[in-house]
Amino acid sequence: MAMTKTAGYAPMDEAAALSVAACLFHGFSDPSRLAILRHLTLGEHRVVDLTGHLGLAQSTVSKHLACLRDCGLVESRPQGRASVFSLTHPEATLEVLAAAEGLLGLTGDAVALCPVYGVDAATGAVAAPATVADRWARAR
Repeated sequence: MAMTKTAGYAPMDEAAALSVAACLFHGFSDPSRLAILRHLTLGEHRVVDLTGHLGLAQSTVSKHLACLRDCGLVESRPQGRASVFSLTHPEATLEVLAAAEGLLGLTGDAVALCPVYGVDAATGAVAAPATVADRWARAR
């Protein structure tokens, strides 16, 4: 994967490129943001449409749309008093989501069982990321 070059810009060093890639994947890391992105693959939606379809609070949808817009993954345009949101790069986003589903199919339960980022079997909640100190203590 060539993460060391950006379109129209000078090559990046590998550490900087990996940091940027991590930022991109962080945009996909929250279940609510992922649900919003997946729903926007169907086409444009207003916040009120997304809250109804996804069962999320208006404040939650607005907060995550702002994050996704800041990451360059979604864009908005005014429509009356509302804003209509869409994917900035729909084809590329669909490719990433399809690749993620393919990789999840190959890894089975391994991702969900990950002690750092997996799903808590008792609650079904996504595990909170461990601190560096927690990871270091487990490694000892």
